[in-house]
Amino acid sequence: MIGIDGLAGALFDTDGVLTDTAALHAMAWKAAFDDLLRALPQETPPDARAPFDMASDYPRHVDGRSREDGIRAFLASRGLQGLDPEATVRLALRKDRIYLALLRHQGVVPRPGAVDLLVALRGEGVTTAAVSASRHCALVVAAAGLTELFDIRVDGLDAARLHLAGKPDPGLFLEAARRLGTAPERTMVVEDALVGVEAGGRGGFSPVVGVDRGAGTEHLLAHGADVVVDGLDELLPLLGL
Repeated sequence: MIGIDGLAGALFDTDGVLTDTAALHAMAWKAAFDDLLRALPQETPPDARAPFDMASDYPRHVDGRSREDGIRAFLASRGLQGLDPEATVRLALRKDRIYLALLRHQGVVPRPGAVDLLVALRGEGVTTAAVSASRHCALVVAAAGLTELFDIRVDGLDAARLHLAGKPDPGLFLEAARRLGTAPERTMVVEDALVGVEAGGRGGFSPVVGVDRGAGTEHLLAHGADVVVDGLDELLPLLGL
């Protein structure tokens, strides 16, 4: 058990933790990146032109990051850092259009255990926040019917307005804790992205919970998770709720 005693706040990533929209992000990134990779000159090394892999490229380079940071990280992994700024903007916008189309088509539902966990935490006086690098966090939370279960939201729009660095920098989480009025050492972070759990550790948050949606337990622990679960329903007994 990690226990509820002393816990004042809980910060939840959205995509992949509270909802399954991480899968939609991965699909949108694949469509956008694969178009770019197919258009590379034939003399580009084959490894650099290989299609985007949702099972490996997404969690390693894109998941949890802002669009711009995700583009830079993925291209760097392929040795393709020379993309001009305008092309980067076009790629980010194309990914965004694909994601929103998928979101409208498939809809959003909460992950199993999400509602029960949020209700139980709030019943114990623990304040809650949705924290995401996505600019569409409010849309996703509302579509999943979770808006009323959060005291605050800190998202990609806030990050741009406040000039907060992207994860693994802890800026988003620290801003959320500031707004909740909770000390990081008494605030839980729940994340599925490697950069997200790393940000929680860097920010001094406790506990940092990794939700394994494919990143792998060993990788989540190595990046700073205190405990790893397969689903939010496992957190209820771990917290003694």
